[in-house]
Order: sequence, then C-alpha cells, then structure tokens
Amino acid sequence: MNVVSNSTPLIALSRIHRLDLLEHYFGAISIPEEVYDEVVTRGGMLYGADEVEQASWIHVVSIKNKTAVEALCLTVDRGEAEAIVCARETCALLIIDDRDGRNAASRLGVQVTGTIGVLLMAAQDGMIDFKRELDVLISEGFRISEREYRRMLDLAGKE
Repeated sequence: MNVVSNSTPLIALSRIHRLDLLEHYFGAISIPEEVYDEVVTRGGMLYGADEVEQASWIHVVSIKNKTAVEALCLTVDRGEAEAIVCARETCALLIIDDRDGRNAASRLGVQVTGTIGVLLMAAQDGMIDFKRELDVLISEGFRISEREYRRMLDLAGKE
C-alpha cells in the first residue's frame, strides 16, 4: 500500500514517541518536499525534525502536477496541498489531520486517515493503550473536541 503523510501526523506521533507506528503499519511512507521542509528544514526545532530526517523508511518525493497544488493552495496550506496531490498521483492512503485538508482530499477521491486513525490501528492490535496515548497526544497540544474524543474512545472500546 502506498502511503503519504502530511506534516502534522509526523510531528504529533513524534511528540508522543510513536512515529514507529507508521513504519510498523506501512513499512515506508512518502512525503512531498514541502512537508519535509515544514518538518525538517524550517521546523528544525519541532518535534519530529530529527526523527523524520533520520528515518530511512520516509521518502521525500516531488509532485508532478504543480497546477493542482496551486489550485488547492486556495483552501489549504502548501504542505497539505502537496500531500493531497502526491497521494492522488500515487493512489496512496493519505495521513492528514487538518479538517479542510481531509475534506479536500476526500472530494478528490483520496482515502484518508489521521494520527488518531493510526493510534486506533495500534490499539486494535493490542500494541498500545489507546486512551492513555490519546490523552498524552492531547496533553501535547493535539486539538480534538470533547464529542470527538468520546467518539474515538467508543470506537476503541474504551467507554
């Protein structure tokens, strides 16, 4: 399965020391150049910068359809636009958290999941305690509504 990630899941999973879940579940992932720049080059002090730079299983790729990226930049940021176009070009699953980005990707027929989706996969396999990891993620600044929090706990069978 081809998988593309946006910057937020890379940073969020790094913050809770679970970036390894991406390699475990997907083997390798691709990120567009703008996502690499956001996380590593311009984000050198952010969580995930060192992990992404050193991960041999994360591959930086170039986007072919620059026009599609520019069109998407009217509604989402450049990293999200490149990630969406990259996923569409490679028929890949897109890991993205931003609601506008997820909606744009879905409208283009791109299959999406997010940071919490990856955590749910790991919880279903018994690899993590979902509620604990979700609470840590939230304590590190990940934003989720109370309603969505309860819904995710229900999905994980924790309430």
